[in-house]
Amino acid sequence: MSASASDPWFQTLFADRIGGVNYGKGTEIYKFEKIKRAKRKALAEHPDRKLLDFGIGENDDMADENVRIELARAAGKVENRGYADNGIQNYKDAAAEFMQRQFGVKIDPVTEVCHCIGSKPAYAMLPACFINPGDVTLMTVPGYPVAGTWTRYLGGEVVKLPLLEKNGFFPDLDGISDDVKKRAKLLVINYPNSPTGVVATRDFYKRVIEFAHKHQVVIVQDAAHILLSYKGEPLSFLQVDGAKEVGVEVHSMSKGFNMIGWRLGFVCGHPKIVQAYADVKDNSDSGQFMAIQHAAALALRTPAIPIAVRAKYKRRLEKLVSALKQVGFKGEMPGGTYFFYTAAPKAAGEITFANAEAASQYLIHEQSISCVPWDDAGAFLRFSVTYTAQNEAEEDAIMAETVSRLKAMNLKF
Repeated sequence: MSASASDPWFQTLFADRIGGVNYGKGTEIYKFEKIKRAKRKALAEHPDRKLLDFGIGENDDMADENVRIELARAAGKVENRGYADNGIQNYKDAAAEFMQRQFGVKIDPVTEVCHCIGSKPAYAMLPACFINPGDVTLMTVPGYPVAGTWTRYLGGEVVKLPLLEKNGFFPDLDGISDDVKKRAKLLVINYPNSPTGVVATRDFYKRVIEFAHKHQVVIVQDAAHILLSYKGEPLSFLQVDGAKEVGVEVHSMSKGFNMIGWRLGFVCGHPKIVQAYADVKDNSDSGQFMAIQHAAALALRTPAIPIAVRAKYKRRLEKLVSALKQVGFKGEMPGGTYFFYTAAPKAAGEITFANAEAASQYLIHEQSISCVPWDDAGAFLRFSVTYTAQNEAEEDAIMAETVSRLKAMNLKF
């Protein structure tokens, strides 16, 4: 297909990976954009009806005051003005101390850890370390798509592993075809899992390590929500014998430390994989602002911060699960994350829903209740407890209003 007369002269030059000559002409709307549009419409049509927003996926608190003070102090130092490249040693040291203190995992702060400007870029860069055209990245769905997107950009193939309720929301590694196993180079997992809320077990990680050795697949474990673990102590992939031999774990300062928007995390694990990531990173960015890294080092050395964050979201989740079960939603307290993942209603009164997206749109339009639909492995809705509330009284009021509105909808499951 050629460009039309109204297109800019470079329309035919766009890379195939982003759509080629058809770039910008698609009519499909990303689901999060649909949610934003529906929220704007609900607010415009019902200005007096408070939006109950359970779709937000980011902490509603600022970073700890001492961390913010450290940021200001470090930002005022002339030696922190320049490029950080692959990270300052203070942050690497703090990350290694955190892994030892929190998980009992020994990490060499020089060779086995490197910072990332938030975990998202790490999932873009790690495929560049391994994927050639025709190679496979195994990805659990529903989940965070960035590693898969970049795999396709690089000419690789993404094979999705559905997280089904009947399997406890774990991937069926045994069900992967022999052809795929031969071509697979990466297996990306995420526990505590977003959005299902399931936490990993040592037995699951052992099976992952065995799979990696048997089929020569590198493991990338997304630990963004690891400090928001409610069933026992947080479990790192690297705590399990042999894990460091087969992969890396990616940590984020966002969820557990209220540092959403600061854009900082770290990749740790096998030194050769960390080195490859650092080499790609060195040709992709010049490092996060050093003052942010110093402030984050203080956060990593302050165990009270994630303890408080965890307690808050555990409390809110307990309230949310109780509230939603009153109106017919099914499910129990999640093992981790700040998400409740639950089967979508099939109808509201006489109106039936074809899928989770239809149900979520109905909730927004009819009662200004926003949540995120997932139709990747069954029809499910994800409710987040990162809504804005100043105290427990406000939390309770939001829950009461949620129950009241949902009861009026006559939901059927």
